[in-house]
Amino acid sequence: MKLTLPRPFGAQQKFLEADARYVAYGGSRGGGKSFAVRMKAILLCMNYPRIRVLIIRRTYPEVYENHIKELTVQTAGAAVYRDSDKSLTFKNGSRIKFGYCASDSDLTQYQGVEYDVIFMDEATQFTEYQFRFISASIRGANDFPKRFYLTCNPGGPGHGWVKRLFVDKKYKDGEDPRDYVFIRAGVHDNLPLLSTDRAYLGALENLPDDLRRAWLDGDWDVFAGQYFPEFSRERHTVEPFVIPSHWRRYRAFDYGLDMLAVLWAAVDEEGVIYVYRELCEPELIVSEAARAIVTLSDGERFEDTAAPPDMWNRQKDTGKSMAEIFRENGLILSRANNDRIQGWMQIKELLASDKGVRIFSTCTELIRCLPALLRDPKDPCDASTVPHDITHICDAFRYLAMERTRKSNTRKEVSWEEEHRKKTIERCRRGAVRR
Repeated sequence: MKLTLPRPFGAQQKFLEADARYVAYGGSRGGGKSFAVRMKAILLCMNYPRIRVLIIRRTYPEVYENHIKELTVQTAGAAVYRDSDKSLTFKNGSRIKFGYCASDSDLTQYQGVEYDVIFMDEATQFTEYQFRFISASIRGANDFPKRFYLTCNPGGPGHGWVKRLFVDKKYKDGEDPRDYVFIRAGVHDNLPLLSTDRAYLGALENLPDDLRRAWLDGDWDVFAGQYFPEFSRERHTVEPFVIPSHWRRYRAFDYGLDMLAVLWAAVDEEGVIYVYRELCEPELIVSEAARAIVTLSDGERFEDTAAPPDMWNRQKDTGKSMAEIFRENGLILSRANNDRIQGWMQIKELLASDKGVRIFSTCTELIRCLPALLRDPKDPCDASTVPHDITHICDAFRYLAMERTRKSNTRKEVSWEEEHRKKTIERCRRGAVRR
């Protein structure tokens, strides 16, 4: 059995040679990703008799147009395609199955099915749950390579998890960094395309700035549906330096049992905000959260510490508010302005200004999550609350922006007793007016 395959170029060759458990290939549009998938699948089937391969895209029409039509031509004489089960079987018994997953309900077709190698084409169109569910199908008692290949461009519902694993390389417990390899692909790697359609490169170069950065440059910090396309690592991040003692300092945080997200910031003589420290820590009770903030703030003086308004809600079991527990543990809070849209607009203003905000490169979670924040599909003026794991640090930044830009930064904590007294007086006044 012999086939003549086109010659791979540049990043495509690196993709074909990669042998990590998870290999992602992508970046800009026109990088020859689908070509690389087809070539790798053919080589695996030719070299490993009876290997089982899955190529999956979001919808069946996509997998048909991008892979089935092309592979049936490329493998003519060496393999036979059966439409009844959407598979391409080689003479040596190797088999490529073609699948789709438009929603979670489609996942049941992969339950209990074993594959040696899976290709997820346009992986950013899948959720992380779908990726994890499908990757569980890679298994088998044989010596074949067990690998998961992904192709991807910036953007889409899966942008965040793909970027976390392969670009930012931020791993959770149980994820081995050695298992994840990212190979950047650009349109300049696709020599056949450039030789036959130079106008395509020109079209990418003439796109609006945000789309050009994503589709031509493969910039993972900008994509369609992004809430803060203004963010730029080159412009808004700086290397750490010693904060002058006379700069005014602020803190802001978002708190829940799932995550404490805190930001420390200082303002220079020209009004530029420098976010110089962050803390993201899950599963801390209130007193532990307070002590963690106080410990990291040792020796510093702060103008204010902004916290979400629900911190002043009294707890049924103790009658105390979380703000009171923070105070008992050495942290006096100010009630943050929780106007979401106004807060996001303040951040946009800071990002747009030459003297707005700079973020220390050590604040990796804010740098990762801020550009990953999506627009709310139901309210384009607001940011989406999903994926939830990236919103905590962004909310802390929103509180910080609102605290820094409101007219007075001198308002301190008002105890619930004082609030109760004021409300009682106001109710009496309203009653007197009614009488």
